[in-house]
Parts: sequence; C-alpha cells; structure tokens
Amino acid sequence: MKTPATFLVLSLVISLYAADAGPRVFDVRQFGAKGDGKTFDTAAIQKALNECGQAGGGTVKFPPGTYLSQPLAIRNQTTVLLEADATLLASPTQSDYLKGGGDWLKAKGSGDFIPFIGGNDLTNVTFTGKGTIDGNGAVWWGEAEKARQKVSGYVLPRPRLIIFNRCKNLRLTGIKLINSPSSHFVPADCEDVTVENVTIVAPAGAANTDGINPSNSRNVTITHCTIDTGDDNIAVKSGKKVEGRPFGCENITIADCDFLHGHGMAIGSATVGGVHHVVVKNCRFENTDNGLRIKSGRDRGGLVEDISYSNITMKNVHPAISIVSYYQYSTNDKYQKNDPAQPVTETTPVFRNICISNVTATCTQDAGLIIGLPESMISNVVLENIHLTAETGLTIANAKGIQLKNAEVSVKEGPPFTTENAQVEGLVRANEKQ
Repeated sequence: MKTPATFLVLSLVISLYAADAGPRVFDVRQFGAKGDGKTFDTAAIQKALNECGQAGGGTVKFPPGTYLSQPLAIRNQTTVLLEADATLLASPTQSDYLKGGGDWLKAKGSGDFIPFIGGNDLTNVTFTGKGTIDGNGAVWWGEAEKARQKVSGYVLPRPRLIIFNRCKNLRLTGIKLINSPSSHFVPADCEDVTVENVTIVAPAGAANTDGINPSNSRNVTITHCTIDTGDDNIAVKSGKKVEGRPFGCENITIADCDFLHGHGMAIGSATVGGVHHVVVKNCRFENTDNGLRIKSGRDRGGLVEDISYSNITMKNVHPAISIVSYYQYSTNDKYQKNDPAQPVTETTPVFRNICISNVTATCTQDAGLIIGLPESMISNVVLENIHLTAETGLTIANAKGIQLKNAEVSVKEGPPFTTENAQVEGLVRANEKQ
C-alpha cells in the first residue's frame, strides 16, 4: 500500500517532469543582451540560441529593443520570437561576414560569405512575431551598383540575410525582413517550408535584393506576403541536379501575395536541376519590372514543367508575361532574332506545360514574350481569359502548342500578337477581337 508520503513524492516527480517537458523560453536579455542598438549583443544572443538547442528546443525571445549583432547560427528545434518593436540589426562591418577575412570586394562568390542568420541540417525551425530583421544593406548596395554599372548584369558577391541548408520544417510567419545586402530568405535543399504573412522590403534600386529564393527545395508554401524589393520578389531556382530526384525544385505554391517594386514572380534563371509543379494564384502586382517570368539560358537551363498561374492582377508592369529561354533578353526590343539552332545539351532550357488563366494587366511598354530556342521550342502553353493593355503586343517565337482562349491584348501601336516560328491556336480569333 502506498503511503501519503509516497503519493507526495510521486506528485512532485510528475510535476517536475511536466515542467521540464514543457516549452522553454530563452529570453536574450536574461543572457546579457542590451538591445540598445549600439552594443553588440552577438555573444548573448548566440548563447541563448546554443542553450536552446542543447535543451532539445524551445523559444528564443527578443523583447522590444534593437539588438545589434554579427552573424548568428540557429540551432535545432528552435523558435525565434521577435516581439513587436524588436529589431535584430545586422552589423554594418563587412569583414564580419567573410569566412576567410580580407577585402570583401575581392570575394569570388557568395559562398565566401557567412549569412547574417544561418543553419544547416536542422529540423523544426520557426521565426515568428511582429518584429523585424534588418540587414543594414545600405553599406553594401553602393559598391554593388557601381559594379553593375561597369559590367551589365554583374552581381557583386555579398552575404544573404537568412539562408538555411538541408533543413526540414522551416516556418516564417508574421515577421518583417528588410534591407538585406542581397537575397533576403534562401531555403536551399530544404523540405516543407512555410512563409506566411511576412513583409519583405528593400529599396527599388538596391541591387540583387531578392525577396524569397526557394533553391532546390520541395514542398514550399508562400502565402499572404508583401514583397517590395530591388530584384526578383520571388525566384524559384534549381541550380544543380539532385541525386535520386528528377526535379531539384518541386511542389511550390505562392498564393494571395502582393508584389510591389521588384522583378516579379520568377522561375530561374538557374534551372539545371529541373523545376516541377509550381502554382501561383490570387496574387497582385504593381510597378514591378516583370510580372510572370520564366527565365534561363543555354548555359544554365533544365526542364521546367507543370506551371500554373491563375487569378492574377497587374498594374504598371513591364512586361506582364515573360517566358524566355534567352536569359539576357526579356523585352521585345532586345529579342535575339535569326539565332541559329545549337546542339542540345544538359543545360538546354526546356519549358513546357504552362497554364496562364484569368489574368488582367496594364503594361508600361510591351505586353510580353514567349520565346524559346530554335533547338528547344517552348511547348504546350495555354493563355485563357487573358486581358492585357500595353503599348505594344505579345511576341511568340520558337514555340509550339500555344493555345489562346479568350486572350485579348489591347495595344497603342502594332499588332496585338507577333509570331515567328510558332504554332499558335486561336491566333486569328484573338487578333480579330482587338
């Protein structure tokens, strides 16, 4: 028979176990972080992150304040909670991000840098709250723009704001990401990624400040986000083949998002590993340099298929639709005509099975392009219930199996549709409607 004392001991053990098993909170201020925006809080924050990971997981909390920090490493099973009026501010010292030290302007690639926030081979990592992560990008953008002006299209290597490699169950919700030196959030080789109600902002002229770049990742959902940046708002990329997988990047859903300044909703330019099953729906675009864009080139291409865009509205975009196998060309005035066919290789772009439906757009210049390569024609594209208003029309070239169903392009000059080496069903009917 158990005595009252025995029951008391058992109750205490159960209580202690329950308390220990519950979620733990690691407040960065309790680890010595000042949050005054002047003192480096790196050591205190990293200690909180480390102890959270060592404890088997929990929440690292940032109360209101500005926490200046050098690069940080996230640990397993960690939730980072940024409370309202809490800002995690990146160090403005470029050498803090160099793996080997030295002059950052001599870096050979982005791989020479440590991201402001990073993690490898993690599970169940969440960033949440109403706070902000600020990349202090102004100290980087000036030199990047100088380099781009000297060599058109050149990307000066810089660190990313947040990058995770080979992680599962990543979640960003509610927070704000601003002023990254380059791309803001890069899940690379990750699975089961959710981004919702996140705001991403960088100046329109800040070079290469992509919003979200799912790279060789699977099962990614991005919803109810507002993205206003200096480069691709979202870019789905697959820069390498993944062993055992036919597609490096697949099952991507982008829904109910607002795209402001930036280069629009992109797939590519790196598509070597293949991209499969991307759904973009119920999104709004305003003042973006591109709307719906698939881009690649002969030296960086792969198979892109099963792509769906639906219920899209665009205002003042240039252009609305750009599906082009010549990466450097995205507008009618730069379309490379009379290009001879070249041998098909492992990096030849192949774009097929694309549906674009229920799209309304006003374009500041041309309506758009669907242009494949003479050796690799874009195939099986359906444009249904499309209503575009533009200065000039939509160009379709090196393409087959293109279907126009209630597709209208209203232009100020020239034909609404221009074709070259293209098989287009419904073209006469579409032209007659203008």
